[in-house]
Amino acid sequence: MPDIRYLLDENVTPVLRTELLRLETRIVVWKVGDPGAPAWGTDDPAILRWCEENFFLLVTNNRKSMPQHLAEHLSDGGHVPGIIELKPNMSIGETIEELLLIWGASEPGEYRDLIIYLPLF
Repeated sequence: MPDIRYLLDENVTPVLRTELLRLETRIVVWKVGDPGAPAWGTDDPAILRWCEENFFLLVTNNRKSMPQHLAEHLSDGGHVPGIIELKPNMSIGETIEELLLIWGASEPGEYRDLIIYLPLF
């Protein structure tokens, strides 16, 4: 299984990717709408299927419906490498620190089928 890779949901600021790559060039961060990633406007169930097939953790701020989408995905026999839910009032800097911590200190598969809420502590 590859290292932890992130897919940023379409509503997540692209600044996260820019800053993550500036601080750590080895990290893989894609965004919905990128070539090879789900297209802009793809529904959440399809994004979860794509993450499962491509081994990407989904980074999202969709706290309202994503838990239900994950429950349905799992009940259909699917799995996901993990979902990271961003806290609305966290600063960009705090969010980047958390994502770098997860990337650097976690094993692939550690968050399988889980939703992780930031901040971790």
